[in-house]
Amino acid sequence: MTTGSRHALNWTSILVAIPVGFAASLVTLLFRMTIELINSLLFGSEKDITQAINVYPWYFWPLIVGAGGVIAGFFLRYATAIEQKETVRTDYLEVINARLDAVPTKTSLFRALSSIASISSGASIGKEGPMVQLSALCGSLMGRFCFQRFSLKNSDLVAMAAAAGLSSVYHAPLASAIFVAEIAFGISALQRVIPLIISSGVAVLTMWTLGHRSAIYTLTSAQFDLTPVNMLLTVALGLLAGLVGGAFIWLINQCKTRFGKVKNLPLRLGLGGLLVGILATGSSNILGNGYEVIVAIMAGGLMLKGLLILLVLKMVATAVSVGSNAVGGLFTPSLLIGAILGVLLASLATLAGLPVSHAVIFAAIGMGAVLASVSQAPLMAMLMVLEMTLNSSLLFPTMIACVLATMTAYRLQLASTYPLIKNHFSRSDAKFEFDNGIISQFIVSGAALRPDDSVGKALAVSSLKRERFVYVVNDEGQFLGATSIHDISRKVLDKEITLNSPVSCVMDAAFPTIFENQTITEGWEAFARVTLERLPVLNNPQERKYLGALTKTSLIQKAKAFL
Repeated sequence: MTTGSRHALNWTSILVAIPVGFAASLVTLLFRMTIELINSLLFGSEKDITQAINVYPWYFWPLIVGAGGVIAGFFLRYATAIEQKETVRTDYLEVINARLDAVPTKTSLFRALSSIASISSGASIGKEGPMVQLSALCGSLMGRFCFQRFSLKNSDLVAMAAAAGLSSVYHAPLASAIFVAEIAFGISALQRVIPLIISSGVAVLTMWTLGHRSAIYTLTSAQFDLTPVNMLLTVALGLLAGLVGGAFIWLINQCKTRFGKVKNLPLRLGLGGLLVGILATGSSNILGNGYEVIVAIMAGGLMLKGLLILLVLKMVATAVSVGSNAVGGLFTPSLLIGAILGVLLASLATLAGLPVSHAVIFAAIGMGAVLASVSQAPLMAMLMVLEMTLNSSLLFPTMIACVLATMTAYRLQLASTYPLIKNHFSRSDAKFEFDNGIISQFIVSGAALRPDDSVGKALAVSSLKRERFVYVVNDEGQFLGATSIHDISRKVLDKEITLNSPVSCVMDAAFPTIFENQTITEGWEAFARVTLERLPVLNNPQERKYLGALTKTSLIQKAKAFL
């Protein structure tokens, strides 16, 4: 793949984004149809799994979900074995971030089969994960076989396809493009986002043309009223969503730790499915990704007590599914948890006598807030709520709730469900430390001589310390200058001086220096002006007392953390 593009944004990337978006939308549609076909064969119905599973008695549910987990485990074990043998990374986000050549085909397909087995049997996990992974694979294959002569990186095509795949699932092209930019690139630079937006837009246009035209969660009738009570509830919901999202992540990590002790993948996923099936006897609404349940919540179809039970069971069931290594996504489960949380808070406020006009509005706000907390991609979460509901009145409250939820999760030092986010935060923190750190943090000891010491001694010190320059200070430790070993050698050979001559006769009094309270950035700039490997560090411009040296290597190592 040619990588010689001089700019990330060019007409080639714009034009290529169109067929990539079209192909990605067809891939997601094919995946969805496969799930529907299996459900039709398994349950004799095209209804959602939460309703279709009722064709069997409740005591069969754990066996159904467990059996699906076992089958999923066999596919996943095979994919994992290939990954370990060939040392490849399947996750499309890792491919984009690391700028690798391609998304691996075999492991992606076997992981998709594992996901189909889990989802079809009712695992509490989202469909968007494998859909987007397969879309990314499609983009990667197109890059390798269709556009190999264009000056595009394969990772850029993978990014376009991933954005298009997510857009096909949620009909949210702008949010999908922002998601890939935030999570994979760690930036929202215009030149990288525009091809993603085009690819995502083409995917949604394709879905509309094929008859999937409506918004995912239409919410145009209810409007958010800008009242003190509603704003107070929005703030409370944002903070609470941060805590709930944190608890959700903690549950997932705990389940991963517990299930990690079961080394056999089919057994691990089977056990996970069995537990989810048992939890489903409390409420079949925990099965699947939760789309139909969100629709029911927005229609006011669930009572307060049922919502509270569903919130707990859904969080546990999803944590069990993810913890047991079921292949799928967390988008829709997070949206469901947020919708439940929002309606619960609004309903409790209504019972307390507070004037809350539309509880369903807070379901939408909660969806965005929990998604922002779990993913730590607040901009994407805000836009996704707006595009999924087509309700512009949600813009301001969703912004507030998403920001508060993200900040709460961040302040609690909770990890995102996307490991790349941690890398971006680490780089950002390292850059902040670099910009605000001072030279005194990096001072190392350095040899220094008195003016009357011999040049022979300077040569000996240089040989011992392997330094090109030896610094000269007076009896009070004040920096006087530096002497070059090359100058000493040349003058000794030319018999201008002898080995017993004082270093003061070859000392450079104008040698560049730096001060301990200067910033690391200023130190970096000082090295850019000279060809030296180290600079003498003084206490201040007035006293000029020698403290040690600053090395170029120490600054490079510090900068490496964010470059």
